[in-house]
Amino acid sequence: MVRRGRRARCGLATVPLLVALTGALAVAPLSAAHGDDAEGAALHLVTFDEPGTAGRRGDRDPADVREQLRDRQDSALARVSAPEPVYRWTTALSGVAVELTDRQATELRSQPDVALVEQNAVRPLATAAAPAASAPAPQGRGGAGVVVGVVDTGIWPESPVFGDSPGIGPRPARFVGACTPAEDWDRGVCNDKLVAAAWFVDGFGEDAVAADEPLSPRDVRGHGTQVASIAAGNAGVTVSAPGLRGDYSGVAPRARLAAYKACWSAPDPEDDGCATADLVSAIDRATRDGVDVLNLSVAGAPGIDTVERALLGAAEAGTVVMAAAGNDGADGYATHVSPWVTTVGGLTSVGNAGGVVLGRGERLDGLMTARRPVRAAAVVARDIAAPGRTARDAARCAPGSLDAARASGRVVVCERGVVGRVAKSAAVDLAGGVGMVLVNVRRGELAHDLHAVPTVHLGRGAGRTLLARLSSDRGRTITLAPSDARRSAPRVAGWSPAGDPQGSVLKPDLVGGGTGVLSAVPPTVAEARWAFLSGTSAATARASGAAATLLARRGWSPDVVRSVLAGSGRDTGDSVIRSGSGALDLRAAQRGRLAHTVGPRTYRRWLAGKVDEVNAPSLLFRGDGTAKRRVTNVGGRADTWRAEVSGFERHAVTVSPSTVTLRPGRSATYRVTVSGSEMGGLDDGAITWVAGDGSRVRVPVAIGR
Repeated sequence: MVRRGRRARCGLATVPLLVALTGALAVAPLSAAHGDDAEGAALHLVTFDEPGTAGRRGDRDPADVREQLRDRQDSALARVSAPEPVYRWTTALSGVAVELTDRQATELRSQPDVALVEQNAVRPLATAAAPAASAPAPQGRGGAGVVVGVVDTGIWPESPVFGDSPGIGPRPARFVGACTPAEDWDRGVCNDKLVAAAWFVDGFGEDAVAADEPLSPRDVRGHGTQVASIAAGNAGVTVSAPGLRGDYSGVAPRARLAAYKACWSAPDPEDDGCATADLVSAIDRATRDGVDVLNLSVAGAPGIDTVERALLGAAEAGTVVMAAAGNDGADGYATHVSPWVTTVGGLTSVGNAGGVVLGRGERLDGLMTARRPVRAAAVVARDIAAPGRTARDAARCAPGSLDAARASGRVVVCERGVVGRVAKSAAVDLAGGVGMVLVNVRRGELAHDLHAVPTVHLGRGAGRTLLARLSSDRGRTITLAPSDARRSAPRVAGWSPAGDPQGSVLKPDLVGGGTGVLSAVPPTVAEARWAFLSGTSAATARASGAAATLLARRGWSPDVVRSVLAGSGRDTGDSVIRSGSGALDLRAAQRGRLAHTVGPRTYRRWLAGKVDEVNAPSLLFRGDGTAKRRVTNVGGRADTWRAEVSGFERHAVTVSPSTVTLRPGRSATYRVTVSGSEMGGLDDGAITWVAGDGSRVRVPVAIGR
């Protein structure tokens, strides 16, 4: 197979997708195929001022509008003698991806009808290491009649979570997406559940793709399959994996799925990622197909770039847009800063702990996925190297490195490092071991995995203690025991970034469970076809499923769905600059009745600087001032809401009026006034509208300098 290249190697700091993609926000420009010529041409994304068909209102035939947009694109490119574009976009935005020299790019930027010219770049997926894990998801019924689009690494369609689902009902007539035949993919793989699939690689470059990665929507790395299964995987699917048994369900199991592959793996894992030209193309296609919810679990840029402009078109088309805040923690701010995107941060999950019981009340705490205890004699892996293998290999439980005669029936203590964690337990299992203790030899997080044998993962300190005990008492009997004791309540994860206090909109909008979320994966990732996903990717997938559930149940517009999801968030105890409105609470959102609505043209007017504020369900002040918001009763009965102000330490915050009474469909404007900034420093809190029946709508407020 011949693969065309459009990119040179870039220095993106990532590692294999399901091991520890960190979601760093640094992006690397990608050179085009002709990037080594005398003029240094590279692939650029060019966005024009006028909107695509999604951002227009009127009776004009979309086909006529697209033809007109293409003519104007060609005219602008001809003025700088640019070649034929690699991609054209006419739905979510009007733009092209085209190879340009620096001179051509500069000339295009100066044209009055060009809004933005930027070089193609690669972005990481928003995945982080997992310190905790969750059990199979509870069963759900939500999402009927809704299509969730996932822009990611593709999908593994043979997973039972994507199989035909009885009772899913007819395919929505408004959705026009389809399956396109490709490598290792034919139209027949789509069904009533997976209704469309497409792939986009010209930004990344075909010859830059790993040899085992098919040029098709098929996912072999797992991330896209995980995200899709969390958001909308079928209910009632049996989980049968080491240490786990039960039934699985996505958040919105009756929703349909459309997969748009725009993220790829390369021979060198440092080059893995999603080219912005491919991301924009996938968003444009999803918008044209008519998805109801769009999930983008990919880190963003600091400002409003071409990807954000494409997401604006999706929102204008009536799509609820969900995107990941990234995983840069304290090293960067939350990304996807536009008000038309629900930006999702990540929470640490409440998980079941486990430990190694040494006897006489001594217990070393760690993490454990398996729910059944194991009691057996322990042996240190370093001491039982197989003939011909080194003690170093055995210590790390490398495949084939353990002497089965001495491992059989034992709990084997393995050191972390070099070899994959799951591969270590597989080596123990192959040697006849009945359990494993995985010990960190350096500082590092603990991780839940689906191990071949029951496993406890210990930190460095506890691991040293265990090895010291076993050195003086070889063959000591120990117990690997799960614990029902709950760990600390969920808080914003350390890798989930805060919003920029100097930004235009408070981000993230909300946070969701993002550590160790069980999900489906291809057999190329795990033989059991199940694995855990962590990071704002997982949290965003959960939020997308929640949005699909609300759309199906309430039929609200995208702005109402965004507002109600945020307003029903639970206080996590973290600052609002880190948690936004709080923790995702779908049950509370389904009872929501008060929303901050936004007109369909408002976002574009805000982008053009014609309005200063959007009626967002949050407020971000720079010092003293007054801002206004409008709330609408989107419920079915009249009610009275009372404003409560909480959390502020350095400022006085008042709300006027402090009480509103609204009939269904009616709106009221309220003003929030901040004073006291002469005291200096950041401050935050919340305004909570409390109804007569006790239901609450939380509006986070951050005050910067």
